[in-house]
Amino acid sequence: MSTKISNAKAVLRRIYRRLPLSPGARANIKRIYTNISLKIAYYHFIDWKRGFLRDSEMPPIEWSLDVPSLDSTIEKKIRISGWCFSTNIPVREVFVFIDGRKFQCKTQQPRPDVGIHFNEASYSANSGFIIDVELDVGDHTIDLVVKLAGIKPHQLVSQRKFTVFSRSYAEWVRQYDTIDDAKRFEIVAAIEKMAYKPLISVVMPVYNLPVELLNEAILSVTNQLYTHWELCIADDASPNPKIGKILRQHQERDSRIKVVFRKENGHISAASNSALELVSGDYIALLDHDDLLAENALFHIAEAINKNPDVQLIYSDEDKIDLDGVRSSPYFKCDWNYDLFLSHNMFCHLGVYKTSLVKEVGGFRVGYEGSQDYDLALRCIAKLPNSEQIHHIPRVLYHWRIMPGSTALNGSEKPYAMLAGERAINDHFARIGIKAKSEIVGHSYRIHYEIPDNQPLVSLIIPTRNGYKLIKQCVESILKKTSYKNYEILIIDNNSDDRKTIDYLESFENNPIVKVIRDEGVFNYSAINNRAVKASSGSIIGLVNNDIEVISPDWLTEMVSLAIQKDVGAVGARLLYPDSTLQHGGVILGIGGVAGHAHKYIDYTDKGYFGRGGLCQSFSAVTAACLIVRKTIYEQVGGLDEENLAVAFNDVDLCLKIRSIGFRNVWTPYAELYHHESATRGAEDTAEKKERFKGEVAYMQRKWANIIEHDPAYSPNLTLDKEDFDLAWPPR
Repeated sequence: MSTKISNAKAVLRRIYRRLPLSPGARANIKRIYTNISLKIAYYHFIDWKRGFLRDSEMPPIEWSLDVPSLDSTIEKKIRISGWCFSTNIPVREVFVFIDGRKFQCKTQQPRPDVGIHFNEASYSANSGFIIDVELDVGDHTIDLVVKLAGIKPHQLVSQRKFTVFSRSYAEWVRQYDTIDDAKRFEIVAAIEKMAYKPLISVVMPVYNLPVELLNEAILSVTNQLYTHWELCIADDASPNPKIGKILRQHQERDSRIKVVFRKENGHISAASNSALELVSGDYIALLDHDDLLAENALFHIAEAINKNPDVQLIYSDEDKIDLDGVRSSPYFKCDWNYDLFLSHNMFCHLGVYKTSLVKEVGGFRVGYEGSQDYDLALRCIAKLPNSEQIHHIPRVLYHWRIMPGSTALNGSEKPYAMLAGERAINDHFARIGIKAKSEIVGHSYRIHYEIPDNQPLVSLIIPTRNGYKLIKQCVESILKKTSYKNYEILIIDNNSDDRKTIDYLESFENNPIVKVIRDEGVFNYSAINNRAVKASSGSIIGLVNNDIEVISPDWLTEMVSLAIQKDVGAVGARLLYPDSTLQHGGVILGIGGVAGHAHKYIDYTDKGYFGRGGLCQSFSAVTAACLIVRKTIYEQVGGLDEENLAVAFNDVDLCLKIRSIGFRNVWTPYAELYHHESATRGAEDTAEKKERFKGEVAYMQRKWANIIEHDPAYSPNLTLDKEDFDLAWPPR
């Protein structure tokens, strides 16, 4: 066995050093190399990782299969991907046969890593193929077949074996979220060294639940590795006498447990306020009577307080736990995200509050039952001078019980909770003086921000070169479908020489809304847009690709309503491929080395990871294929970087500059447009273009290294190998 492992490691090293692998494939290879349990199994992939075909009847073909992505937590599918091209003949179709079943791959996917390596090959930069296949854990076989234009199909891989291993959350927990005695010793030693050991008051309202679950909830507190706590319990007049008995028993065993017995049932808000009256700690942690704290939960809370002395609110990741103790459905959250919080209560579990702040806002409000913690968080947040006082701990510290009647099982179990949440959000807007209204949409909320009657003028800037059909489709869809009235369209013609395009652009000569500006400079996307912004009249700028097509009439109304909010910078839209799969759901930093699009390729009806594919939220960046921003902000950060980012990543850089001066960038799913992606830009198919692209990648990685390594709008527990919010193996 040791010989096999050594051989496998040697082959992995050769693959990593010598072959032109994608960043995702490289990450997988590194993970495999360090994970002993997978070395031999993955060895099945190694001997057909890459190939080169020479056949007297075929042109030369270069191809590679990426290491498959295993057991997605979203769709439970295996992603088979790779690249394939012939030097001068385009690939028409790629098929994989898994255990004899035929699947047609999506082809012509961008692969800049391949394009950079194969400088002279015309089709290398868009040589990617991809397919998601539902497979069981176990052994499988794969065939790979390619069809070039005008040439019969040819088989590249035949009956090669591979093994699918479990990538379940249970396995993730076993590897990365299980505490052994050695770790417990480390935690206890760390606690002893803490300069400040805050008393944390765990607040628990109790009402008439199975005593076994209540007992487990209490034990999850008494078993905490951090011992500086008190448990403040309010029994809300439970009719079951066993509840009172078990509470008294725990109180007698541990002086840190305080219990008040209410004489009348007042529901959860009143009961929680009764528990608050028992609190003497500096911080309050909320625990439902049937849920569980991880044994390291309060340690990490105390650790966060020591590292962030001004912190007022703390929240953690969470998962669900059934009556048999099986954990599932982890919600790995991002750092504080105000817009996502207004869409759904991402704060929730485990929520920790500065006691003085809770008392200042008056505790829980009766009448908001079901969303009483959401209402509390909203009222506390309104008191904070800045969001730096809200801290996220990217660890699962809370286990939410799945049982009948619990919203952990089904969000529709308590519809009154959604109504209470809607009122709490509307109260929040009234409290802070924002003209906006919340609307229930499914199991989440949509915020409608009011636009003044005197609508601000929006300048929509659309660069183009030729592409008659695309630019016509783009402009006509804006003119015919956009309900927002006060806008102008600036078409920037960068050296078009196609007669139909020129005639079309000349047709706008006397149009009061559409203006055509001739730009005869060399193609530099950043410079073209910057010059257009200077020529624009609007107080709001819209950067729009010429391959965009409007779907929802209110797209611009929605985006402008967000862009005029005082703390908002850039606003991005929900962009769909023509087949109605998602192209842009916000930008995640770190994917592919710099950035990738969240939830790429999910179906139009799929809401993605915990609804994030369909919720308004902040991202570190959004794509400039359709981006709205106030002109003053654009100018303040110097616009797009003409010198270092002429073509790629200039929109990401723009957004990060906007974020660095204190604004948040927002993506909204309620502005929907088609994106016929990069249809006129062309491939990175020359040595000059590839060298330019490599330089832009290096520049971004150098300038924004810290935020690329840890995107605050994403979780270190989620993968950077792909865009589907799968688990990270290991977490970063």
